[in-house]
Amino acid sequence: MRRLLLHWLTHRSRVPRWLRGALAVALGAGALLGLAGPPPAASGASPTSTGSTSTSLPPTQRSQGLLPLSKQAPQNNLDRATAARLAKEPRFKAMRAPSIPKPVAKPTKMPLSPGAGNPIKYFPDTPILRAQGFELYHQSCASCHGLDLQGTPHVAPALIGVGAGPVDFYLSTGRMPAQFEGEPERATPVFSREQMNALIAFIASYGGPPASTADPSKGDISTGQQVFTESCAGCHQIVARGGMTVGGFVPNLLHATPQQIAEAVRFGPYLMPHFDAKDINQHDLDSLAKYILYAKQPDNAGGWGIYNIGPIPEGLVAWFLGLLAILIVARLIGERTA
Repeated sequence: MRRLLLHWLTHRSRVPRWLRGALAVALGAGALLGLAGPPPAASGASPTSTGSTSTSLPPTQRSQGLLPLSKQAPQNNLDRATAARLAKEPRFKAMRAPSIPKPVAKPTKMPLSPGAGNPIKYFPDTPILRAQGFELYHQSCASCHGLDLQGTPHVAPALIGVGAGPVDFYLSTGRMPAQFEGEPERATPVFSREQMNALIAFIASYGGPPASTADPSKGDISTGQQVFTESCAGCHQIVARGGMTVGGFVPNLLHATPQQIAEAVRFGPYLMPHFDAKDINQHDLDSLAKYILYAKQPDNAGGWGIYNIGPIPEGLVAWFLGLLAILIVARLIGERTA
């Protein structure tokens, strides 16, 4: 292989100079068009009942102690008559007793309330839904989060007092139930919207702040870009394509919905910090959601987007490709004279 490479670099070319020049131009143009093309559509993405899209599930890499789950939704979707009967049973009434168990594995941070006078996202809540959520929780969640939502040390945090927002976020983005150990990734939701509402009703009955919400129509892109630049771009990149950070990775926000954005801002999933209404007020939150929706397909006026991977990576790519192109062109056009 080395001998062939040296031969190619040192032998006199037999290709006409004009043909070599045309080939060099064609290769350079192809490289530029490939970089400037739009990003490929996410494979396996499909809209959920909340209007969000998600990528396919990651490979299952379960460690011991995690409940083995199917990618299919649990098949215990109770009919109303059964759920109504269950809601009257002593075990369910005992679960709803005022005495809330003490958390064993406390979350690293608790969700924040929307702020006085700010809009709230309301989820359905009836005794029947709570009964359905009770069954779903004990089938799909209790092995990690505990029978009484008290959590399991070094496995999963307690869900007492988290409210509706974090539950909706993790379920609607497919991050829960966890498919592997470590930072959960966005995936196809395991539960239907009705099952999510049931789990939200059950877990939120253990207390917690109401869920925040965002309305992009009430925000403006310039304010949203400023807020995103100051509070989010350091990790998520200026056009929300994600990246890496110490101890984890930063997901892109291409499939995030305004509701998921509002929930994430107020409770801070995984390593992300949370922001209260003083840090990011409701107008800023609405504007932030509007900018993130805009960043999914930004206006690249005046140049090629090159997948919107950011100025520093784009500059590095340009330098490396430029040097490579110079070497190729020099070899195709130049001739050995000695």
